[in-house]
Amino acid sequence: MISQYSMTNFEKYFISIVMYQYHILIVDGEKDSCDRIRGTLMTEGYSVDVDYSAKEALKRNIDNYNLILVDIMMGEISGFKMAHIIRSNPKTATIPIVFVSAKNTENDRLTAFSVGADDYITKPFSPREMVARIKVIISRFEAKKINTGQFLSFDRLTINLGNKQVLLEGKEIPFTKKEYEILKLFLESKNRLFTREELLKRIWSEDAFVLNRTIDVNITRIRKKIGQYGKHIVTRLGQGYCFE
Repeated sequence: MISQYSMTNFEKYFISIVMYQYHILIVDGEKDSCDRIRGTLMTEGYSVDVDYSAKEALKRNIDNYNLILVDIMMGEISGFKMAHIIRSNPKTATIPIVFVSAKNTENDRLTAFSVGADDYITKPFSPREMVARIKVIISRFEAKKINTGQFLSFDRLTINLGNKQVLLEGKEIPFTKKEYEILKLFLESKNRLFTREELLKRIWSEDAFVLNRTIDVNITRIRKKIGQYGKHIVTRLGQGYCFE
């Protein structure tokens, strides 16, 4: 069974990029179980929220989460029904779902996978095995998002389009909304020259009055934040900017 959860170098690379930023939702009616799982995941660097019923969990913006751990028996709305609801919504249909349950019959497992489970972990479980399974699911999900255009990258500079994060060598760099939009535009159109007028129209279209100086200030800040990659944002005097 160990080989089933072994990771390729490719998967390990994406874990290093996104693991510490991953947001996981635990949905389980047993408080003690939630506390144990949350403690394990937070130790691994994940951001974790907890709900004790599917009804409460579904009040959240589920699409803000990157993985959901859910029990089966939770009263009014079962874990199976919750998974079906999540899979039926286009905004949340691809979010990984892992069942964590004391129920261990073949029928339970088959039902879980039929409603869209990515994995099924039986209680009691090994915390190390649970973390290993989650890491594999995360890496494969992130790799799939990259293949479907969810990331923009230049070497070790990456934009996660899903949660609008800028990552430099796997670490998140805080960006303002305008800085993010400028960098995203550059990475989407490498080697293309953008005039100041075009940048104003694209990035500040909702603002009534913006000085050219505002663009220069934002470009300077972006260069500093992305370190060695700042040199790729080139100024063409009298023309504009491009990412080369």
